[in-house]
Amino acid sequence: MKIYIHEQDGWANFTWSDKPVLLKLGEARNLQGRLLGRMESLGFELRNEAVLNTLTLDVLKSSEIEGEYLEKAQVRSLIARRLGMDIAGAVESERDVDGVVDMMLDATQRYDAPLTTERLFDWHAALFPTGRSSIYKITVADWRKDTTGPMQVVSGPMGKEKVHFQAPNSERIENEMKEFLFWFENETDVDLVLKAAIAHLWFVTIHPFDDGNGRIARAITDMLLARSDKSVQRFYSMSAQIRVERKQYYNMLEKTQKGDRDITEWILWFLQCLINAINSTEELLSKILRKAEFWKLHSKTIFNERQQEILNRLLDGFDGKLTSSKWSKINKCSQDTALRDIQDLIKKNILQKEASGGRSTNYELTKMPGGSKR
Repeated sequence: MKIYIHEQDGWANFTWSDKPVLLKLGEARNLQGRLLGRMESLGFELRNEAVLNTLTLDVLKSSEIEGEYLEKAQVRSLIARRLGMDIAGAVESERDVDGVVDMMLDATQRYDAPLTTERLFDWHAALFPTGRSSIYKITVADWRKDTTGPMQVVSGPMGKEKVHFQAPNSERIENEMKEFLFWFENETDVDLVLKAAIAHLWFVTIHPFDDGNGRIARAITDMLLARSDKSVQRFYSMSAQIRVERKQYYNMLEKTQKGDRDITEWILWFLQCLINAINSTEELLSKILRKAEFWKLHSKTIFNERQQEILNRLLDGFDGKLTSSKWSKINKCSQDTALRDIQDLIKKNILQKEASGGRSTNYELTKMPGGSKR
């Protein structure tokens, strides 16, 4: 009995219903064009800020989908260094951060370079520099070998696992990937956004590696979306939106992989996810414009480096509540110094105590003239 899509003859000759797909594709393409046009109207520095924020979000959320939580400051600092941007409060990064950042930047900054077996192996090696996934030794920079049995996606407690999907046997991978990579570089009749939807499904169905297939699939998606935008500058994050819609993402993948070659539902879900990702960029753009407005308003205000560091973090979206203890820890200074810095900003009407109170005193930005919060 054939359960999975890859068990069907000519399984990758996907079909879909043109009318609903083209309508949704047109909506996505229209939003893409409007967003790129709006971003082009921004100044150079604001565009760079938007790109840095988007790429940082992309890396963080793609890893979170797999249950891995990276340090935001490390990711942001490394991306800035790789792109030659100067940012305040840059920190050093760890090897696991380096690998996923380098893969994502290679996919998006070199989007026109051919996708090859060697390039995929390089990405895989970057993701797993120690040759291990957690405590388990895996095959790195090569296709999986299935030495311990078939590759399965499972959930549930030991002994009661539910198999959501079983990938093609490892003996098939080399030929399957040759077909995929040939299509990836030579298919020109399919719109690039539609191609991104197909490539994502096709790659994760082959599941060619022991681990990292999801992150690499999302890098491939970003690569094709960059080709569709004809730009190395990224202003929206599919990974961030997939993280929001994670449950639907896995449900739709499982349903499609257990279906026939008609992948209309998957494509429509993917395109709607892209539309949601582009729409969510409004919040990102608002933060960037608010940050630019703040620094313009305070162009003649004197701040020390510690204050600049915390203010930038607050404007970018500070994690949790700001306290004097956090100020001290972030800036590696004494509590007394932290309190002096904070009191100075309160006097300048830039910080205020939060009204909620509690055990610790929390601080927040005051509102800028016009009523918007700084």
